[in-house]
Amino acid sequence: MRWDNLFDDLEAQLDQLAEAELAGEVAERSRIEVSKFGVVDRLRPAIGQAVSVTVPGAPAVVGSLTGVGGSWLLVAESRGPEVLVPIAAVTSVAGLGNVSAVPGSAGKVAERLTLAHALRGIARDRSGVAVGLLDGIVVTGTIDRVGADFFEIAEHAVDEARRRGNVAGVRTVPIAAVALIRRTL
Repeated sequence: MRWDNLFDDLEAQLDQLAEAELAGEVAERSRIEVSKFGVVDRLRPAIGQAVSVTVPGAPAVVGSLTGVGGSWLLVAESRGPEVLVPIAAVTSVAGLGNVSAVPGSAGKVAERLTLAHALRGIARDRSGVAVGLLDGIVVTGTIDRVGADFFEIAEHAVDEARRRGNVAGVRTVPIAAVALIRRTL
């Protein structure tokens, strides 16, 4: 009888050890899987959801996430225009939930749509913009040209159209210095 109790006890200990080992292995595999996700994989499933995006030098951008590219996200503010935010400038995003997209599932075209591509679209539209820079400075005007890693903005007041008499100067801005771009007109 004492031998039966001893073997039962040893068997229970082995079962507990096996369960703990399995739980540890599952946790490790989960950590490995999560390590493969990029921030765009977290953002893409949240399209249509309310988010709060923080960037240096500006108040949080709060609204509905409407688009995600390879290096940018687009938020439609509840009381205002859409705001284009470079992912490199984002310090945090609240409101994403628990879902992530499969890494690399956006497709090759979507991943190649860089911030420069989005800026070229704004330049084509001749939309007025307010560009918030990482240092907190805000530049208003119209984007004239977009290079590989910079753009030029004709500076004028937010409530004015780009006309020669309204332009105070042209500023070259490295794309890496941008915190956000808000359409104004």
